[in-house]
Amino acid sequence: MHRHHFMPLLGLAALSACGPAPSDQPAVNVTSISVRSAEQDRLKELDAFDLAIALKRAIYAAGYTCQRVTDGGFIGTYKNLDMWLAKCSEGRDWAVFAGPDGSAQVRDCKDIPATGLPPCVVKTRPKGSFTKKEAGPAVTRATAIPQ
Repeated sequence: MHRHHFMPLLGLAALSACGPAPSDQPAVNVTSISVRSAEQDRLKELDAFDLAIALKRAIYAAGYTCQRVTDGGFIGTYKNLDMWLAKCSEGRDWAVFAGPDGSAQVRDCKDIPATGLPPCVVKTRPKGSFTKKEAGPAVTRATAIPQ
């Protein structure tokens, strides 16, 4: 019968042997790791015309519409996502988030302030025009495809 009185004490002893509570443990330095994709890096290399095409495709793939991207650019990085702005000719502004897995997420910029995400303000604009392709070196079959 005395054995049953020791059971709660054994349980408390076992719990106390687990070490200090997490709040009592010293802070540990955590190293942040950034994961990026080739797609994210390629977006930054595009001229305005080609960026407009890429952003418009992401908007349509997400189920939204944009007749023509008239302005935009790189907003910044949020966590592991690159954030881009696409201003469309019909008056809507879209935030396009490019992920390290090649995915894209799209949000209406008017909804951004309530989310805590960075504001839809371009920090870096691409070179060139959003509405017409800049003349570049002529690409022929012979130069485009290595033999």
